[in-house]
Amino acid sequence: LCLQELEKLGLGADVELHVYEVPVEYQTVQRLIPALWKKHSPQLVVHVGVSGMATTVTLEKCGHNVGYKGLDNCRFCPGSQCCVEGGPECIDSVIDMDTVCKRVSALGLDVTVTISKDAGRYLCDFTYYTSLYQSRGRSAFVHVPPLGKPYSAQQLGRALQAIIEEMLDVLERSEDKINCQHEH
Repeated sequence: LCLQELEKLGLGADVELHVYEVPVEYQTVQRLIPALWKKHSPQLVVHVGVSGMATTVTLEKCGHNVGYKGLDNCRFCPGSQCCVEGGPECIDSVIDMDTVCKRVSALGLDVTVTISKDAGRYLCDFTYYTSLYQSRGRSAFVHVPPLGKPYSAQQLGRALQAIIEEMLDVLERSEDKINCQHEH
């Protein structure tokens, strides 16, 4: 529902927003994420997951490759218990989540935003790592609490809008910096 709110709000005229629901299935994730990157070649992919333990909107800094023992909705678990065999143990997002957190917090929205380095070694973490690996870090993951605990769909939609706008801004600035370095 908070993503429906985000779709209503949009991200401004010059940002094209595509929203997909990703099933809680390891094998579907491994097929779907690369297909979406190929289809849209996006500037950024932002994954949103509900966490029953979350009480804040949480920006995940990194995805983990190993330790996937929980069965998915198809009662499947990767035999290797990892996302990408031989991949790095952990991949960080290219987006500086500390900066995004500070900026969104400064906007005075009625939603608390925090940072995490552990997306939980289940489908959220698995999806995040798969996306980070595919995109060389051009992905983000936001965990939100269940609706009404404590935030409404409207509050979460507005918070996601602000978070993604800040992420895109931080990403563009870091790319400008990289381009400047290449030119000299």
